[in-house]
Amino acid sequence: MHLRHIRFKDAENGKTLVFLANNFTLPAARICALYKSRWQVELFFKWIKQHLRIKRFFGTSENAAKSQIRTAVSVYVLVAIVKKRLNLDASLYTLLQILSVTLFEKMPLQQAFPGSEYISPGAVPCNQLNLFTI
Repeated sequence: MHLRHIRFKDAENGKTLVFLANNFTLPAARICALYKSRWQVELFFKWIKQHLRIKRFFGTSENAAKSQIRTAVSVYVLVAIVKKRLNLDASLYTLLQILSVTLFEKMPLQQAFPGSEYISPGAVPCNQLNLFTI
């Protein structure tokens, strides 16, 4: 099989990149742009793996993957909002770890995070019914 050897000098960092392609009809600049776009996609999925904690996709369809990514991004943004509103010093990764461990714990949210100075309101009357009293 014949391959096309394309050399590209990156003006931003001064590196010379070499690409191999089997398409002989596209101009060299277009092939370099395609590789650059592909690299952006690779960086996007690397960010997803590192920050959104998606280890694998549960579905195989495009809709399933998009739904899972949207859900993970929504959780990430909500945790970022909580971090900002509570003025927490911990990183988003740490907050996600804490929330995954304390997800089903019954405690005030501020008490779950390290370094937060949560003061219990004491015996404040509550209008909520307790389902487990006999």
